[in-house]
Amino acid sequence: MTCILAAAFPARLAGDVQSVLAVMPDASLQPVRSFEVGLQGGSIAIPSRIYNEEPDVGWERVLTETQQMVLHCLYSRHSDGRVRQRHLEQLMASREQWTVPFVVQLAGEYVLEIIDAISQGLPDLAVPGSACRRLYGEFIARNPAFFARTERRVVSYWSVYYRWKYTEFGTYPGSALMEAFRAAASEYVGARWPRNTPPPLAE
Repeated sequence: MTCILAAAFPARLAGDVQSVLAVMPDASLQPVRSFEVGLQGGSIAIPSRIYNEEPDVGWERVLTETQQMVLHCLYSRHSDGRVRQRHLEQLMASREQWTVPFVVQLAGEYVLEIIDAISQGLPDLAVPGSACRRLYGEFIARNPAFFARTERRVVSYWSVYYRWKYTEFGTYPGSALMEAFRAAASEYVGARWPRNTPPPLAE
């Protein structure tokens, strides 16, 4: 399991990952299959779900800031949606490239409160030229297939779970979030980014 979790981060963070794993309780189950994404300088393989209980109180005192972000990344993949959201809310403060795929992956999942948390936690995503917009735009540009799959998942979850409440996809919070991500990618590449969701109501 150690190798599986270490593979979710760039090799240069190997020591930090080991420090994080040392404070994590053993898992009741093995991590669920990983998904691969590209980062500048290589690729990482992130587990879809982990089953470790959260560390005991006080772990923040023994981990560096970088190690804390590693821990938040890992627990954003937890099987419990409330745990995922709790660590996501800490994770979005980071501007490290390797944290971005953990956030984007959550945008394509089914918990509406998490989608809302991402929209609220990344206010600069809507600001042209911001560091946040460039960070997410670069990641999407580097991983077009991954982002296209994320868009399709957003549409699927809306259709299955939320269509009764948001009769038009354009009124669903996930629609606005995908628009913001596409705008970031468009700005980064200097061209309109392809769409894999229904258009917003205004179009």
